[in-house]
Amino acid sequence: TLVSIMSGRKRSSSAASKKRASSVSTTPTSSSASPVASASKKKKRTYAIAKDADKVLQKCRKLRQQLVKKAELKKELEGSDSDSDVLEVPQGIPKNILEVVEMKELAVIENMETVALRVATQILSKQGFSLEIPSRAASNQIYVKEWDRIVLGDKRGTRSFMNVKESRKAAITLRVLQLLHAVLMKRIHITKRDLFYTDVKLFVDQSDSDGVLDDVATLIGCTRSNLHVVASDKGLVVGRINFEEDGDYIDCTKMGVGGKAIPPYIDKIENIRSDAEFILLVEKEAAYMRMAEDRFYHRYPCIVITAKGQPDVATRMFLSRITSELQIPVLGLVDSDPYGLKILSVYMSGSKNMSYDSASLTTPDIKWLGLRPSDLDRYDLPDQCRLDMTENDIKTGKELLKEEFIQKNPEWMKELQIMVKTKKKAEIQALSSFGFQYITEEYLPRKLKEGDWI
Repeated sequence: TLVSIMSGRKRSSSAASKKRASSVSTTPTSSSASPVASASKKKKRTYAIAKDADKVLQKCRKLRQQLVKKAELKKELEGSDSDSDVLEVPQGIPKNILEVVEMKELAVIENMETVALRVATQILSKQGFSLEIPSRAASNQIYVKEWDRIVLGDKRGTRSFMNVKESRKAAITLRVLQLLHAVLMKRIHITKRDLFYTDVKLFVDQSDSDGVLDDVATLIGCTRSNLHVVASDKGLVVGRINFEEDGDYIDCTKMGVGGKAIPPYIDKIENIRSDAEFILLVEKEAAYMRMAEDRFYHRYPCIVITAKGQPDVATRMFLSRITSELQIPVLGLVDSDPYGLKILSVYMSGSKNMSYDSASLTTPDIKWLGLRPSDLDRYDLPDQCRLDMTENDIKTGKELLKEEFIQKNPEWMKELQIMVKTKKKAEIQALSSFGFQYITEEYLPRKLKEGDWI
């Protein structure tokens, strides 16, 4: 393993051309028109902005102006800080935190080789070897109110090969380090599943290699994407946004009804452009498909994104990236249950598993548009569409009431209290009881016009 890390420094494809036999008759008859010709005569459907768009989007535009002003103020403050010789941690931010940073390939490789050299020195000194790795335990997770996200504390643990209880984990860590070094040297990307199958006998279970992958990221001090390990495609995006992906031009209004799969290689996305007024973050794929098919993003210029439930890393990174560059508000549309709110919290404040990389994975100040507990009565949702909360649902709701990211927002607290008190929940699809297109033709336009988000 050590030799492989320290010493590391065509695919060709060919396709045979095929000749087509010439057709017997090249003159089309009047009775049988060419399918290609008839298809070309079809007029393309055009989609116009809704006549009431200006009125509906008035409050949304004000929200966007507020975000732009806030970003400009933040930039000015950062600029004034850079003039001084010493950068001070803002008041209220704990100093005992650990956050990884974006690194170039060469820097990551050099850091890996530094670790390998340190391990080799220990072995040559007949000491075995040990690795000092930041702790990702729950007790080392810190919620920073000023940043509105979870970060990792500075506690560290020692992983020693000479310790019987830790020897296997230490061996897995070094093996993963070696494999990732080889991946970076080849300048390719792999998935977590690829990593697991490179040494099944040692890893035994994928959860072992997955956990160590995050440990290696904190050990090196880089983001997980810098290790060239990506997640499989899960998220989808459609609407008024275009960009270049590894040199290819992508227009998300012309990617079919289903839109574009959010790529795992976020670092290969460049030249992001959009005329959208807001981003609609949708929990369920079914609701996303309704908006995509109805071309809601043309009537009220927006970008629609879904991760089909629990958000994956690529979708979280993509949302964070485009929000930062475009400076447009994000409105969340989730189920009216505790898990919908938890999904919003992951987008906003991050997850405990990846708290070390929360800076690049979180999107602050997402507005909760719907479906909220108060909407059930406000929109007269039928009783048969209001589901009884399970004991586990109620328990989760009460636990959320104790979370700091909920307590800092009184309006979120009020909605969650309504949910726990009434013991009722509802899915976004419940709005279809008023009509299949009610959500795009009535519910969302009304919400946007009234500025009904919290």
